[in-house]
Amino acid sequence: MILSHDHKLCSMGYVIMEKRFVCSFVITSLVCVVLLATSFNIGLMSSLRPPINGTLSHSAENDSEAKDKLPRFAYLVSGSKGDLESLWRTLRAVYHPRNQYIVHLDLESPVNERSELASRIKKDPMFSNIGNVYMIAKANLVTYTGPTMVANTLHACAILLKRSPDWDWFINLSASDYPLVTQDDLLYTFSTLDRSLNFIEHTSNLGWKYKKRAMPLMIDPGLYMLNKSDVFWVSSKRSLPAAFKLFTGSAWMALSHSFVEHVIWGWDNLPRTLLMYYTNFVSSPEGYFHTVICNTPEFSKTVVNHDLHYIAWDKPPRQHPRVLSVRDMEQMIASGSAFGRKFKRNDTVLDKIDKELLTRMNEDGFTPGGWCGGKPECSVVEDMARIRPSSGAERLKGLVDRLVTEAKSGKNQCV
Repeated sequence: MILSHDHKLCSMGYVIMEKRFVCSFVITSLVCVVLLATSFNIGLMSSLRPPINGTLSHSAENDSEAKDKLPRFAYLVSGSKGDLESLWRTLRAVYHPRNQYIVHLDLESPVNERSELASRIKKDPMFSNIGNVYMIAKANLVTYTGPTMVANTLHACAILLKRSPDWDWFINLSASDYPLVTQDDLLYTFSTLDRSLNFIEHTSNLGWKYKKRAMPLMIDPGLYMLNKSDVFWVSSKRSLPAAFKLFTGSAWMALSHSFVEHVIWGWDNLPRTLLMYYTNFVSSPEGYFHTVICNTPEFSKTVVNHDLHYIAWDKPPRQHPRVLSVRDMEQMIASGSAFGRKFKRNDTVLDKIDKELLTRMNEDGFTPGGWCGGKPECSVVEDMARIRPSSGAERLKGLVDRLVTEAKSGKNQCV
């Protein structure tokens, strides 16, 4: 078909117009893409950078929250018959208004001792004002060689999770433990740590414990009796477990909030399975938490192999550690540890620790810190976020930094 001259000209004009339209469309699209990308980058950059010259306004409350990046600790301080005064002294020595505290005198302690402890907590102006000290009124029977001590620790953890979610590490102490650094020293040292870390001394080398603890079967009457009595043994023995690897270590530890939740809520069945397994295990507090954490991949890499305690053992070691005295003072300080154990009630070494390490004026007072105000000292809370680290912070930080470095390299970690 032959097109006319006018028709050809018309067709050529249409093609030229179409090309111009396409070209304009492409250019316009490119400009839009560039503008969109630029605006996205500006938004991204503004979200990553802090506002210049404080152009965003904050309330005083938000400023205070931003300033207060210190951790918080949740303590269990427990004792038995005759431990009232020792527990009270340890509680006041480790007290800080930003922390949470659970205290427990077991069922073996007389009713008058438990009543006196409850009365002191209720009448203490600081405790009643801040409301961070709680006593387990319905006492548990604790047989320290059996699983009831684990049950008591889990009970305290559950109460702490229910009462306040705002804490970072759980620390268990006995009435015969005592701090070697101030709470300000502890807060300062832990303020720069990864809050998923767990301080739990452990080993998979059970040695003689395989035959003496893992294989024998025992029953703890403390699970069902009102009066304490010794555990009794079952004649048959059991084989070593194949579903998990056993670990053992110190019964004293500092556990992360996330690991405590894992053990209490039990979204994985391992904590419950191991709790049933350790029901018939001698000295289960020295194995339960250790075996749970080292058999859980999510937490095994968070373990720091230390219990933050200075403990002296006889050679060869006996069932219980040696009681500390003034002659151990130099070694305690050199260790850099946060706590020492065990101490006799009102031993002169405690007075020496109060005076030289904690600067406590009397055994019934609090350990001074940045929060303290009023007269007498520490009768008023001025600022929970202010700390005054002492020389103890340097000692403790040296120890903790070395331990954390080892843990990050995988050294001495769940092996």
